[in-house]
Amino acid sequence: MKKKLFPVGKLPASSLKKQLARIGPGGSRMLIGPRYGEDATVIDMGDRLLVCSCDPITLATRRIGRYAVQVNANDIAVMGARPRWFWATLLLPEGESDEALVNSLFSDLRAECAELGIDMCGGHTEITAGLTRPIIAGFMAGETTREKLIDKRGIQPGDEIILTRGIAIEGTATIAAEHAGKLRGLDPKIIRRGENLIRTPGISVVREAMLAVESGEVHGMHDPTEGGLATGLKELAETAGLGMEIEADQIAIVPETKAICAHLKLDPMGLLASGSLIIVAGRESAERILAAYRKSAVAASLIGRMRERGTGLFLKRGKSRIHLPEFARDEITRVV
Repeated sequence: MKKKLFPVGKLPASSLKKQLARIGPGGSRMLIGPRYGEDATVIDMGDRLLVCSCDPITLATRRIGRYAVQVNANDIAVMGARPRWFWATLLLPEGESDEALVNSLFSDLRAECAELGIDMCGGHTEITAGLTRPIIAGFMAGETTREKLIDKRGIQPGDEIILTRGIAIEGTATIAAEHAGKLRGLDPKIIRRGENLIRTPGISVVREAMLAVESGEVHGMHDPTEGGLATGLKELAETAGLGMEIEADQIAIVPETKAICAHLKLDPMGLLASGSLIIVAGRESAERILAAYRKSAVAASLIGRMRERGTGLFLKRGKSRIHLPEFARDEITRVV
């Protein structure tokens, strides 16, 4: 009998949940442990909380040092913590790795850590047989207090959902930079602008997360990554144990993303989404957060509300109302 193999991308949610259910609850000092849709682990260190997360960079090859720092820092920031310390495991392809590649990777790691005020603490490097491109697996730690910790279990029915920037920023930039050959026939200016999204607005959401925490009472935050906004919303709702209703017309999609996705017949709702931040807060806090974003020139909009448990996850388009789409794998895997 032929084995049923998993597709490229995240481990399917059903398999992951099964494995997570087999992990013990951990000691009393683990305040937030391994859960589906959770961004980081939180450990009680007395007067401070240690927040830890790990994430690899596997779907991009350019500037992956910067990506690795940014996506791991995002996971810390959405917990209401400040990213402080970073470790990296660099796996380099046999037969293709030289001093220039190593210099480039370490230069990007150092630059991004310096920009975000993070100490680079160490890690591991090796030339690995069987790889066709470099892979960086990052581990980030940060700290916060009990008062500032953001725990998604505090999300309530009726809370409003804010989304910053546009969706699929990382996916658009990655396709434009690394798969431009598949965009033949598209205006070269669109491709160049798409590639530039990795710098402006970029994929770091640390600043936006810290500003949200300073401006209102945040009940939950999540940075959608692999699987796009749709997967990020699903993960957040499941962790909170609630339903949600999303207004599709309120979701910002930049012109470059629209053009590239239309050209490749991709759904931007399921495309790599680092660079966006989902924030959940009560109505008054949501208004204060949006006001702070406007003052700081951060693009953001209300895209929906949390609903009672068991009401499902829905996407409204005009007068129609459909179930929030699900993606077994990220849309970018249809291109690479």
